[in-house]
Amino acid sequence: MPAYPDADALQDALRELRALPPLVTSWEIIALKQHLAEAQEGRRFLLQGGDCAESFAECSSDVISNRLKVLLQMSLVLVHGLRLPVVRVGRFAGQYAKPRSADDETRDGVTLPSYRGDIVNAPGFTAQERVPDPRRMIKAHARSAMTMNFVRALIDGGFADLHHPEYWDLRWVRHSPLADEYHRMVASIGDAVRFMETLSGSQVHNLNRVDFYTAHEALLLPYEEAQTRQVPRQWGWFNLSTHFPWIGMRTAALDGAHVEYFRGIRNPIAVKVGPGATPDAVLRLIDALNPDDEPGRLTLVHRMGAAQIGSKLPALLDAVRRDGRRVLWVCDPMHGNTESTANGYKTRRFGNIRSELEQAFDLHAVAGTRLGGVHLELTGEDVTECLGGARELTEHDLERAYRSTVDPRLNYEQALEIAMSIVRKHAQLVAPVQA
Repeated sequence: MPAYPDADALQDALRELRALPPLVTSWEIIALKQHLAEAQEGRRFLLQGGDCAESFAECSSDVISNRLKVLLQMSLVLVHGLRLPVVRVGRFAGQYAKPRSADDETRDGVTLPSYRGDIVNAPGFTAQERVPDPRRMIKAHARSAMTMNFVRALIDGGFADLHHPEYWDLRWVRHSPLADEYHRMVASIGDAVRFMETLSGSQVHNLNRVDFYTAHEALLLPYEEAQTRQVPRQWGWFNLSTHFPWIGMRTAALDGAHVEYFRGIRNPIAVKVGPGATPDAVLRLIDALNPDDEPGRLTLVHRMGAAQIGSKLPALLDAVRRDGRRVLWVCDPMHGNTESTANGYKTRRFGNIRSELEQAFDLHAVAGTRLGGVHLELTGEDVTECLGGARELTEHDLERAYRSTVDPRLNYEQALEIAMSIVRKHAQLVAPVQA
């Protein structure tokens, strides 16, 4: 938690937050929980993706619409290839806080508080910018509301209409090595929609829009608590800042404040699980967070790294399966594969990201469990932050368009390639069964 220098200013900001309108509704939260319950049973697939950390400066129509476009493109690939409905969850409209490994950062002999995300302080390395400012929580709420309002307006206005998936193309998608494969898929879906409508004699109206939900790491507890409320005609408490909050690996201690807070809310929730997690610790977390074994309530997001997933994940899968616990297993192939290059860039190798994801499918198949989703850090912008992928980005390419303030993200091509990799791996696993 950040150390706010002015306790009175903090309380004033929290009082203001408690009086502001919620960002999401309880019925949206309950609907998402039902969709996640169906994903647990293998009847849906979760696609969760977005920025590592949103910034106030990038709350713009282009950034938001491009982020939405790449998630829609990925979901189209998954729906077409998996033959399953996709639950679309964006890491946005609240992903403004980031965990830090150390409270302070030192550069050239100068030590200042670490940058903890725009909701806490600013990234500039000056004493003034690094002071935690509680008024930033009000600004984060406003930026989240603007983002949600624009996303809802786009979707309700037909932006996600399956009759016209060609509208989702990003400006540069035609230059991608994957463009031809993607456009063939779009044409195939368009033909299928027209065929259905010809048979029925009317337009299939439920293809005009999609359900879309938001998620963020509920790291800054004062912000989350200020927007946790009871609502009419519902029992219990809801975090109305997001549909789907999660607990990061650093704050998942069983006796910690984050687990205690999450125990008390009715939202579907997720927990990041790293290579240091033991079967006993995971089972005790499940007991604390989902004691009634409620469908759709709890998602476990494993993030092991390509080099460790084979040795670390099986024991967890076996323990949860043997105990008959109802969870949704999701793979985050990003966070366990972070490294630094010789020229000082924090990056991830696309080959390692894909490897961890493909290994996850294999390990779940062997364990008799199901991988029900993927959790990715990605952007719709033409960035060069992760090495490899369709264009074989090298360390020299990182300098060209590295824009992330925290963690490296997949660009639109790499994100689309991951979606296609999921489809190919799924087809590989189900082919022997069908034969």
